[in-house]
Amino acid sequence: MKRALAVAASIALVAVAPAAAAVHMGGIDTSGFPTIRVSVVAPTGSGVPVVREDGSPVVAMRATNLGAGKSVVLAVDRSQSMAGRSLADAKAAAQTFLAAAQPGDQMSVVAFGREAVALSRFSDTTADSDAALQSLSTDAHSGTALWDAIVLAAKELKAQAQPGHVILVLTDGQDVSSLASLDDAIRAANAAHASVYAIGIAGHGFAPDPLRELAARTGGEYRQASSTAELSALYASISRTLDRTWDVQYDTAARPGDQVDISAAVTGQGSASRSLRIVAAGAGTVAAQPPSVLGRNAWSSSYAPMIVALGVGLLMLLAAAFVAAARSGFWLNARLAPHLGPSEQRGKRGPRRRRGGFRRVFQSTEQVFANVKQFRALQRLLTRADLPLLAAEMLYICLGCGVVLGLFFAVAGVPPLLVLLLMLLGGSLPLLFVMFKASARVKAFDAQLPDLLITIAASLKAGHSFRHAIQSVVDEGMEPAAKEFKRVLTETQLGRGMDTALADMGERLGSKNLAFVLTAVTIQRQIGGSLAGLFDMVADTVRQRQQFARKIKGLTAMGRMSAYVLGGLPFFLALIISLMNPGYMSPLWSTSTGHMLIFIALGMLAFGALILKKIVSFKG
Repeated sequence: MKRALAVAASIALVAVAPAAAAVHMGGIDTSGFPTIRVSVVAPTGSGVPVVREDGSPVVAMRATNLGAGKSVVLAVDRSQSMAGRSLADAKAAAQTFLAAAQPGDQMSVVAFGREAVALSRFSDTTADSDAALQSLSTDAHSGTALWDAIVLAAKELKAQAQPGHVILVLTDGQDVSSLASLDDAIRAANAAHASVYAIGIAGHGFAPDPLRELAARTGGEYRQASSTAELSALYASISRTLDRTWDVQYDTAARPGDQVDISAAVTGQGSASRSLRIVAAGAGTVAAQPPSVLGRNAWSSSYAPMIVALGVGLLMLLAAAFVAAARSGFWLNARLAPHLGPSEQRGKRGPRRRRGGFRRVFQSTEQVFANVKQFRALQRLLTRADLPLLAAEMLYICLGCGVVLGLFFAVAGVPPLLVLLLMLLGGSLPLLFVMFKASARVKAFDAQLPDLLITIAASLKAGHSFRHAIQSVVDEGMEPAAKEFKRVLTETQLGRGMDTALADMGERLGSKNLAFVLTAVTIQRQIGGSLAGLFDMVADTVRQRQQFARKIKGLTAMGRMSAYVLGGLPFFLALIISLMNPGYMSPLWSTSTGHMLIFIALGMLAFGALILKKIVSFKG
């Protein structure tokens, strides 16, 4: 009975208050100097207020009634302190506010516990927002990210074309887990031209002062409820207040530091005035998002210590290498200087010295990783691709691509987990290019191999030696076969045996068909026989193997295309949906549950890719 009387009394209070209210001015925002934004509340919604500055009417005033054509974000606290009846009453009160929305209003819902999450996008109908409120539950983790919720709501409102922007936030506690601050939230709301209406539920440890400041500095109001039973009445009161609130903007003639008197009057309803000092130009024009993007997504993330440690370690390694190289170069130059001519000593050595410094760094890296199996495999891959690079140079190219791409997306505000994945992708792009080039070169060699074997066999039948037959391939063949066999002849001229040079060529190219040919030649040299006939037979066998491989490739073309589509479709859809509706995908990128789902999905995709590869691949 007492609770019912309290509810009735609060309803009567908010119903009588508007009738007795006079014109009054809410918050005044000068952060967009020279544009000044004033919130004017009139006893009734009719009648555009007349604003004066120092007694003179303002010029080119833009007035918007928040009762019509507005975009509203309902930010609801779902922290653990709201569990039970409190959250149920909050949901019911918010649904009451939705039911009283005007036909042209756009509604959206943001929930905040330990993190702030957008639950619905803006829509002319209240169905999406109502469904989001019904599904709202208490956060399983402790924390209240109140300021993050304001920043997120302001970011959503900034893209809305509606003339009025409103954030209606409800909470029963203080902010304890936001990455943003109160000033960040105020700057974000002002940048989005949003008025914040805050409702605080009084209780143990509740401090209303930050909410009062937030509402006052954004042109909104603060209301306080002694219990959750009063929330529906407060929401209804705010709805009526919005119908009577005008958001007025104009360009001031005052200069920074001037004291001005601003008054607002509504014909037949009264007037109100306030004095303020114009802030310095640009003092408040910095939006909340750009300064916090890098801090939130890069330096304040859990991966920041690891990234910084790796960067510092790499810089120390490079510094040590440069010092060692410089000492070696200075010592060597000092020993050679007496024996060099004057012209050589006075030559332009700046660019050479710089190139020599890089060369010493690469040589130091080669020495450090010389016995690493993967490092030697990378060098073989570069040789197979016929690229004039050292493995150390390729390693620094991959590292540089990864760091540059990671820094670019970190500054752009991409979530930390996605930044790490993009760094790995950027670092692997040069390696993927080398692998593609090496594979294409080996395929080109395999395509030329049967004709080369026939050419060698014809030369042997004409009575020429095996070395002369290879020379004919060099003279008449095409790249890359001519270049590889020319290297074999060069090595034999320097004293290497023909068998050893051919074996090195087979290991260098990694061609299975060439390995098959070299094995046949080795066996023939051991047991004797017609080498020309052997090459004819091997050429026919290699051609049949290639035809069989092409047939298998044609039969599995549909399966391979299906594998490509199934593997790329999830990434394509994630990218497109993130670009079209970032709020819908934000829980996937910015919450721990979303990160877990991403890792599970990547694991399932990798397992499925292995199965599909096993189905469509054939090793003959």
